[in-house]
Amino acid sequence: MDVSDVALFCSIVSTGSLSAAGRLVDASPMAVSRRLAKLEGELGVRLVHRTTRSLALTSEGETFLPLARAMLDARDTALSAFAERPEGLGGTLRVTAPNIIGRTLVVPAVARLMAAHPLLQADVTLSDGIVDIVASGIDVAIRVAPLQVSELIAVKLADNPRTLCASPAYLEAHGHPQMLSDLDTHACLTLHGIGSWLFQRDGQQIARPINGRLSASSADALRAACLAGTGLALLTYWDVVGDLAGGELVEVPLQDADPVSLAVWAVLPSRRHMPSRVGCFIEELRSSLISRPGA
Repeated sequence: MDVSDVALFCSIVSTGSLSAAGRLVDASPMAVSRRLAKLEGELGVRLVHRTTRSLALTSEGETFLPLARAMLDARDTALSAFAERPEGLGGTLRVTAPNIIGRTLVVPAVARLMAAHPLLQADVTLSDGIVDIVASGIDVAIRVAPLQVSELIAVKLADNPRTLCASPAYLEAHGHPQMLSDLDTHACLTLHGIGSWLFQRDGQQIARPINGRLSASSADALRAACLAGTGLALLTYWDVVGDLAGGELVEVPLQDADPVSLAVWAVLPSRRHMPSRVGCFIEELRSSLISRPGA
């Protein structure tokens, strides 16, 4: 049922004339009559008795009129709920992100946005797993893993190169690996189910098999183990940027290969009817990524 036809029906009743109702929407009396007939056809009842001189509601029309006005009220309420408000953003921003980047970047960005917009609420899910944002009703997912082909919309926010790193204590005790083959003699920290690290050399991607004494279920756990001096970790730059800047971790470049780079992405279920709070959050997060060291 077309709500605009329902609105036209209410205008016909309030003006008492097809012509007068037509003038409100810049339509001819014939066009108004056709739209009224279409609405009656959808309802399966006659709403208005019309003659050349007068209009009168049928009993079905009288029953439908308050329902029609309630539909228009609901439409107006919905539009006003999602319209730009002079007092700022409103509604609930639903975001998911990996644990480390979620704590260090996403949550602070959400907090700044909420401070600037008192009516805004937020629901943040931090998980290193892939959350089904459509099924979960998520507005935007922040992802750093390679993206799978899907119908979701991905917006690149910043580069996020993988960084081979270790603590100063580990490097002092075990030395700096210089070549890719040197990793065989070092303690390498790995994620569950990941048996190789990806490097590139002369434009070619290399999957280097890795065997380590410690594996973990999350990048957060690998970072903690790396900070504790347990071994080398291949983490993304935005996971360890603070540790590198503070000297708690040291980047370990290899002479014959570089880690394959990733990026930080905002993944959306759709671009259509994207709430303003989502667009503002994306820009807030993009700004914080650009302003951080190494961006």
